[in-house]
Amino acid sequence: MRHETLVRYLMIATVLTLIGCHNSAPSVDPGVSSYGNTGNAAATSDANSGVAANSSGQKAPELAPPPAAAPKPIVVKAGNKIVITADESVSSKTSNSGDRFEASIAEPVVVGDRVVIPKGAKATGTVIDAKSAGKFKGNAAITVTLRSVTVHGEEYRLKTTEVTESGKGRGKRTAVGAGGGAAVGAIIGALAGGGKGAAIGAGAGAGAGTAGAAFTGDKDITIAPETKLTFQLQEPLEVRKK
Repeated sequence: MRHETLVRYLMIATVLTLIGCHNSAPSVDPGVSSYGNTGNAAATSDANSGVAANSSGQKAPELAPPPAAAPKPIVVKAGNKIVITADESVSSKTSNSGDRFEASIAEPVVVGDRVVIPKGAKATGTVIDAKSAGKFKGNAAITVTLRSVTVHGEEYRLKTTEVTESGKGRGKRTAVGAGGGAAVGAIIGALAGGGKGAAIGAGAGAGAGTAGAAFTGDKDITIAPETKLTFQLQEPLEVRKK
C-alpha cells in the first residue's frame, strides 16, 4: 500500500517537473532567423535607413540660368552717307573692273547718340569700270563702289551707290556722282612730282558721289591716296553690338 502511494507521488512530481520545464523554455522570436542572423538583419536595416537619410538630405542640383538674349544690332538705314579716304591709288589706266582697293572711314557713322562705324575703321572698295584714255574713244573714266567695312574685327558687306570720275581735257577734272550729276572742282593738293600720297580734297559739288581725282600726263584719271569719296547706302546695314 505504501509502495503504491510512493509511486504515485513520484509520478506526479515527474509530471509537474516536465510541465515546469516546458513553461520556462524561451519562446522563439518570429523576427529572428533560424540561422541566428538577428544582428545582420538589424545592421542591414540601419544601413538602409542611413542611405534613405542621405538621399533625402542631398540638395537637388540647381538648374543653369537660361542664356541671355543676344543684343539687337544697330541699323544704319539706307540713304546714310559713308565717307572714306582712299589708302591706295586706282587709275583708269592701270585698274581693271573687279579690282579692289583699301580705304579708311573718314567720318564716323552715327545712329542716334552712338558711333556705329568709328573714324579710321578699315574699308574696301571695288573698281566697277575703268576706261583708259589710250584704249577707249572719248574721255577717260573710272567708276568705284564701296564693298565692305570692318567694325570691331568683323567685316560687313555693303551695297552702296557708285562714284564715277571722268575728265574732258588736260588739267581739268570733272566729278560725276552716282546720280549722274556733275560738278567741276579744283584740286586742293598738287601732286608732288606725280608721286602717290599727295592729299587731294573732295570735289566741290553735287552731294553724295562727288570725289577728288586728277589727270595724269596722258589724260587718264587717278583717284590718289588720301582722296575722299562719299557713298550712300542702298541697303540697310546691321552692325552687331560689342
